[in-house]
Amino acid sequence: MDLLYDHLVRARATGAVFARTVAEPPWGLRLGGSIQLAVHTVVRGRGYLWLEDPRNAVELSPGSVLLVRGGPDHHIGYAPGADCLEPQEFRARHTHTGPGDNPQATVFLCGAYQFSGEVGSGLLDALPQVMTLTPAIDDPLRDVVTLLSRELVRTEPAQQLVLDRLLDLLLVLAIRNDFHRSATAPPWYRASADPRLSAALQAIHENTAHPWTVPELAALSGLSRAAFARAFRDALGQAPMQYLTEWRMTQARDHLRANNLTLAQIADAVGYASPFAFAAAFRRYHATPPGAWRQREQAAAQTRTLTTHTTHPGS
Repeated sequence: MDLLYDHLVRARATGAVFARTVAEPPWGLRLGGSIQLAVHTVVRGRGYLWLEDPRNAVELSPGSVLLVRGGPDHHIGYAPGADCLEPQEFRARHTHTGPGDNPQATVFLCGAYQFSGEVGSGLLDALPQVMTLTPAIDDPLRDVVTLLSRELVRTEPAQQLVLDRLLDLLLVLAIRNDFHRSATAPPWYRASADPRLSAALQAIHENTAHPWTVPELAALSGLSRAAFARAFRDALGQAPMQYLTEWRMTQARDHLRANNLTLAQIADAVGYASPFAFAAAFRRYHATPPGAWRQREQAAAQTRTLTTHTTHPGS
């Protein structure tokens, strides 16, 4: 297991391709900030993407990929500051445009990702608000964009399955490329490439429930206890046991929010000898018992659902 794989699997990212769109100028599309991660790429022509200020627009040209984290609304248009329509109105206006109708038309793809739980939120937080990737000719990311475009040209059997898998590939390759080149990649990602720490980190993620000790993790890394603890703190900004506790608590919160395990089962899954030991550790970390935390999260989720249906009664 590598750590990026572990985070992506636990984040349970689900993708849905919006559309392959052909738009004649003038055109503009506004997408809401509730989309946790949006993916955009231009197949032909060019466009511009901006958040609030069109003066800071980023150009989209064939072969490049933009990922946008949720938060503020974002806009895509034929020019910075173009008038932008809501998705439903935009689709209605451009639904009859074919790729050969106008050589000035822009052909672009829009996709969206939804992440689950604490691990997903942490992965998103590690990304910039807008991530721009321009893969080289031999980069597999460019091949995936081409395949996506071809698949969306016509309807084929099992097409949604193919699109989902291609969007999965696009996401993983984009995140991996960004983390490779970014000075602000998550500390766990950088540390996983450190031969002094990789074995210990993989062990923690593969078997979180094991009663790990610093000497045991140091032995896996081939270092003395002091040298391992020092290297770990330098790379991750925290002690090994603190990292282990945070990872256990992250998993525990996901289990509590999903409400799919009892407290005893969660305690066993994340490495505590009994429900009482788990409850004590959770309370120390969160200043509230796990049962009360779960009830609060369930009530908040119900409130969000009611608010969504009240605001959007047709949804």
